[in-house]
Amino acid sequence: MTTITKIETIRVALPFETGGPRHGMRPALGAWLKMESVMLRIETSDGLEGWGEAFGHVMAPGAEVVLNTVVAPLLLGKDAREISKRIDEIERPMHGLGRAGPMMYALSAVDIALWDLAGKRAGMPVFRLLGGDGGELTRYASLMRYGGDCDAVAENVARARGHGFTTIKLHENTVPAFRAARQAVNPEDNICLDVNCPWTVAEARAIAQEILYDDFHWLEEPVWPPEDYAAMAEVRAEGVPISAGENMTILVDFKAAFEAGAVDNVQPSVIKCGGISGMRRVFALAQAYAVRVVPHCFYWGPGYHATAHLAASRPEPTLVETAFITFAVRPHALFDSTASTLQLTEAPGLGFEADWDALAPYVVSRNTVSA
Repeated sequence: MTTITKIETIRVALPFETGGPRHGMRPALGAWLKMESVMLRIETSDGLEGWGEAFGHVMAPGAEVVLNTVVAPLLLGKDAREISKRIDEIERPMHGLGRAGPMMYALSAVDIALWDLAGKRAGMPVFRLLGGDGGELTRYASLMRYGGDCDAVAENVARARGHGFTTIKLHENTVPAFRAARQAVNPEDNICLDVNCPWTVAEARAIAQEILYDDFHWLEEPVWPPEDYAAMAEVRAEGVPISAGENMTILVDFKAAFEAGAVDNVQPSVIKCGGISGMRRVFALAQAYAVRVVPHCFYWGPGYHATAHLAASRPEPTLVETAFITFAVRPHALFDSTASTLQLTEAPGLGFEADWDALAPYVVSRNTVSA
C-alpha cells in the first residue's frame, strides 16, 4: 500500500496586467488585479509528491479552508493509488456540504494530485496514461474584460492575433465591442463571446438575432441563471452556437444541459467538476450527445497542466484556453500567454514544476496536515 503521509495547501495571489482598462468579470466585482490559485501537494510513503489545484479566484479562501479542515484529515494514511475510492468516500458522506462550490473544488484538487502521482508511479506523463499519443496542442487566447472599451478590445484582439492566436475570446457584453473584435482580425479567425450570464432569455435572444450574421464562433453563458438550460436552448435556436459548462460541477448538470439541447460546446473546468476523473466522465457523456468539448481553463496552476494533459488525451484536436494576461512573474514553463501552441513533455505525471523562488513574494498562506 502507498499511503498518503502529508498534505500541503499553498495559496498564491499572482498580480497581472491586462493590456487595457481594469474591470471585474462581473459587475458586482471590483477590478481584477491578482489571479489566486489554491494548490495542493500530496506526499506519499513511497517518496512521491502529487500536485492538484482547487478553483481559486475570489473563492480561494473557501476552497483553502475546506481542504485544510475537512478533506485533508480524511485522506491521511489512505492508499493514494485508489483514486475513485478516495474521492467517493469523501464525496458521499460530505454531500450535504454542497455538490458545487468549495467542497467540489477541494475534491477536484485531490483527484488531480492523485492522477499526478499515478503518472509518476507509472513513469509516464498523464496524457499517455489516459491514452493520448502526442503532447502538442493549440491554445486560444482568453482576454480580460475591458468594460466595453472598443479601442482596447480591438487593440488586444489584434495583439493576440499577432502572437499567432486564431481563436480569441472576449469577456465583453456589448454588440459594439463584439464587432470591434470581429473587425480587428481576418474573416477566417474565430472570435468567441463569453458574456458571463447577464441576460434574460428575451434579452439573449435579441442579441443572438442581432449578431447572427457576424460569424462569431460561439456565444458563451448568455442567460441568467446559468442553470436554466431550457432558456439557453431557446437562445441556441436563434442559430448562434452556444457554449457553457464552467459552472457545472456534477455529471447530472451536464446531462440536463445536453438533454435540453442547450449547448453546441461544453466547457467543463477540471478544478471545479471533480478533477481528471470528473472531466473524463463529461467527455464520455458529451460524446454520447454529440457535443463538442472545449475545456474551461482560466487559471495557471496545476489545473492548467491537468487541462492540457486531458486535451492531449483526446482523439480530436482540443483547444487549451489561456488567459491573455501578463503575470508579474512567469509561474512555470508551461504557461505562456504569448505562445499560440504548447508542447507537453514526457516527464512523468503532470510535469508541474513551479518557479517557487519567483512566486515566493506572492504566497498568501501555506498549511500542512501530516500523520
